[in-house]
Amino acid sequence: MKLIVGLGNPGLKHQRTRHNLGFMVIDALFKEYSNPKDNFREEKKFQSEIAEITWQSKKRKNEKVILLKPLTFMNGSGLAVSLISKFYKIMPQDIWIVHDEVDLPLGAMKIRLGGSSAGHKGVQSILEALKTDKFWRFRIGIGSQHQKIHDKRLKQIDNFVLGEFGDGERGKAREIIKRGVKAIEGALEETLEKAMNRFNTK
Repeated sequence: MKLIVGLGNPGLKHQRTRHNLGFMVIDALFKEYSNPKDNFREEKKFQSEIAEITWQSKKRKNEKVILLKPLTFMNGSGLAVSLISKFYKIMPQDIWIVHDEVDLPLGAMKIRLGGSSAGHKGVQSILEALKTDKFWRFRIGIGSQHQKIHDKRLKQIDNFVLGEFGDGERGKAREIIKRGVKAIEGALEETLEKAMNRFNTK
C-alpha cells in the first residue's frame, strides 16, 4: 500500500495558488484513474479528503494507493498524515509527499528520500509528526528564475506562494502538473530510483 499526499490549503480561496500545487497534482492523478462522477470524500477521522485507486501494474502485483489531501491547512499537514498512516500501518518509506518548492524554478522537479524541510511548513509538520525524515518527496518547482527569493524575506515568500500563477506562468504550471503525474505513475510502475533518474531536473 502506498500513501500519496498532496500538500495544500483547503477552500476556494486557496484553490489556484502556487502553494496548492500538491493538491493539483493529486487531483490530476485521480482523474486519470476514476470515473468522471467520482470525487474525493471527506474523512473527519483523518482530517482529510481521501480517494483510493488500485494501481494495476504491468510488471508487478497490483497495489492499493490512497490519495490524501489534508484539511488541516499547510502548517498542520503532519497531523493528517500521522492519523492515516497509523490507522493503515503505512511505513514512512511508503509515504510520498507531493508539494510545491519555492527554491526550484517553475517547471523543475526533484524526487528524493529524506532530508530537511528546506523551510516548507507542510513538510516540517510531517517531519515532526512522523518523527522521521525517511519519507519520499516529489518537490515541484514554483520559483521564478527572474526573482531571487531568500529566507530573510519571509513575508515576500508567503505572499508569493499564496498568490496565483501569473498569465505567463500558467502554461508551465499545467506542464509540471502533467509531469508530476507521470513521475508518480513511473514510480508506481517501476521504482522511485528509476523515476528519479528519468524525471529529476538536472
